[in-house]
Amino acid sequence: MYLIKPKFWENRNSILSLILLPLSMLFIFFVYFKKKLTKIVNYEIPVICVGNLYLGGTGKTPLSILIGNELTKKGINPAIVRKFYKNHNDEHQMLTKHFQNNIFIRDRKSGIVEAIQRGFDTVILDDGLQDYRIKKNFNIICFNQKQLIGNGRVIPAGPLREDLSAVKDASVILINGKKDHNFEKKIFYHNNNIDIFYSKYKFINFQKFENKKLFAIAGIGNPENFFELISKHGLNLKKKRAFPDHYEFEKSEIDEILDEAKNSDYKIITTEKDYYRLDSDSKKKIEYAKIELEIENKDKFINKILSIYD
Repeated sequence: MYLIKPKFWENRNSILSLILLPLSMLFIFFVYFKKKLTKIVNYEIPVICVGNLYLGGTGKTPLSILIGNELTKKGINPAIVRKFYKNHNDEHQMLTKHFQNNIFIRDRKSGIVEAIQRGFDTVILDDGLQDYRIKKNFNIICFNQKQLIGNGRVIPAGPLREDLSAVKDASVILINGKKDHNFEKKIFYHNNNIDIFYSKYKFINFQKFENKKLFAIAGIGNPENFFELISKHGLNLKKKRAFPDHYEFEKSEIDEILDEAKNSDYKIITTEKDYYRLDSDSKKKIEYAKIELEIENKDKFINKILSIYD
């Protein structure tokens, strides 16, 4: 099953969103009582959670990788624990390429236990903010400045997994994009002591695509963010095609794209996550944008995480 985000999730005045609002209220009550009734388990090693409120597309996995590598440089031995989903093999491959110590498992609690048994001294939960069974020592909530909280409502009337008030349990906030004072005020209303950091994606191999007519394809949480990144680097984006997140490409679809690219002299560009879902033949004809996550005031950000070891 693929999630296609409805447009009304970005529009607070949408009639459909208002119709679904009672269901969202029920969902909020369900989450409230679930939190109250769930038994929380403490672990003997620190648990750092990289989570979000907006459904998908906030950069949790790149951040988990960055934190894992930064902690390793400090002499810490972390493992990234990620819940296993059969159709998320793309992210599993991306994680494995950029960080060695990964545990993909159907139950996060079992993953933490396995990490302890294997001698790791820290767990980074890639996603898991809404797994209320686990005591987290450090909660990072990620937002993308292009979407932030959409229309501000929880599912199904909006794109949020929890109400924005959940930031009261966050240790830090990371926003990918430009500084947004109005949104910061909304966060401080719920948590006036929290540190807010900003990040951006660095397109490190964009020169490879200069002077080319590009056909961009993306099946990620927010494909438009990828298309905008290409255009922002002054590249000649001629055509774009969006797919649902984690979409398994049909051979006929890729063949169609390859034929059009050949006939129009387009070079096809995709995301690294999408690249892992291509077959071996398609990988020879399609290239991906190499992206690095950069955090402003990264040293301060990492030091905030390191405070859990004091």
